[in-house]
Amino acid sequence: MLTPGQIRPVIPQSLEGIDLPGLTGERGQVRDNFVLHDGRRVVISTDRFTVFNQQVGLIPYKGQVLNQLTLWWFEQTANIMPNHLIDVVDPNTTIALTAHPLPIAVVVRAFLSGVTPSSLWTRYEAGERSIYGHTFPDGLRKNQELSQPIVTATSKAFGRAHDQPLTHEEIVALGVEPGLWERIQDKARKLFLLGQQMCILSDLILVDSKYEFGLDLNGDLVLIDELHTPDSSRMWRSDTYDELFEEGREPESFDKEFVRLWYQAQGFRDGDKLPPLPEDMLITISQHYQGVYEMLTGTAFLPASYPAQKRIWAALRAADVVG
Repeated sequence: MLTPGQIRPVIPQSLEGIDLPGLTGERGQVRDNFVLHDGRRVVISTDRFTVFNQQVGLIPYKGQVLNQLTLWWFEQTANIMPNHLIDVVDPNTTIALTAHPLPIAVVVRAFLSGVTPSSLWTRYEAGERSIYGHTFPDGLRKNQELSQPIVTATSKAFGRAHDQPLTHEEIVALGVEPGLWERIQDKARKLFLLGQQMCILSDLILVDSKYEFGLDLNGDLVLIDELHTPDSSRMWRSDTYDELFEEGREPESFDKEFVRLWYQAQGFRDGDKLPPLPEDMLITISQHYQGVYEMLTGTAFLPASYPAQKRIWAALRAADVVG
């Protein structure tokens, strides 16, 4: 993991985005996608960091961690289901199959946690006991483990809108056939189970995780986007969880949740206009992401050079993607 002294100088060079002239681009919250003419696409993971669907800063090396950690997880889960990965040509850059994304995000949840509107704890604390089609008893506490993980789905929202919880009937109404939804749930459970097992080996608890699925050009189900990263999953330190839970304190997290809680501690709530993160927080978040990478993969994080645009261009030219 890099020291604050190594991270601070590159903050101004963090990757906000990139243009590839001649290619049609789509800008997501974190990734820039470019469609190629042969059924492939270029996916570039940037350093953009969002909280409550608002961009609040650029985190040095975040895009690199997301891209390389997803590659590692795709390799671990290839026997469970295929994914869209073709090649990683640069620390921030993946060449992927073009797939039609399904209109739902799938989240497997093993704990009653979270502070966003679609989180289990937020809805439970508000008095709901039937959430995502599952019934919960009274008397549960925040961050309590569920009797077993549950598979849930939300609609995909854009901008500052939040994803909305979906029932089984609403999922089908969006065009996801019942048989396909059953397959998706089965794959999501298996991905999450493997993720839990591998996280425990790294002294981490996989709390919940979002999965994105799509249909490739042959109509086959594939895993897309990212997998078991600090952006898509909640992860807690396992050896301190029990003690902190009993004390009613927040677990030690290695994901975006501690940043949401930090904003709440400053008096901000969901829906408020958030100020940019201070420099020290940018450094702390960068170290958290690097730490997760090292804990899971068992290898040291090797930072790529900044500014990133030059090396990304060089990698894409070498791969005959751009001229």
